[in-house]
Amino acid sequence: MPLTKVKQYLTAEARAWLSRPNGSGEVIRVVPSYAPVGQQCYELYTSYEQVTENLGRILFDAEGYWIYDGYHLQVADQEQIASFIINYMERL
Repeated sequence: MPLTKVKQYLTAEARAWLSRPNGSGEVIRVVPSYAPVGQQCYELYTSYEQVTENLGRILFDAEGYWIYDGYHLQVADQEQIASFIINYMERL
């Protein structure tokens, strides 16, 4: 799914809130991971549980396109996570 070209990516672990159409939601842990030069990869985990579950990963290429590698998240969830990563601004 293409989005605008990303200039600066999320650089540290963060938590994102996923809003679901039925009104429920979930907090997802987004963890930067290893990726080839010019690309970014983020592992996705459940938050606030004794045993966290890996929900897959999201990868960005040098052009700012992203792809979800996993099967736990719906397309709307994937889009929310991609948007969170692209728009994340760390507080100074």
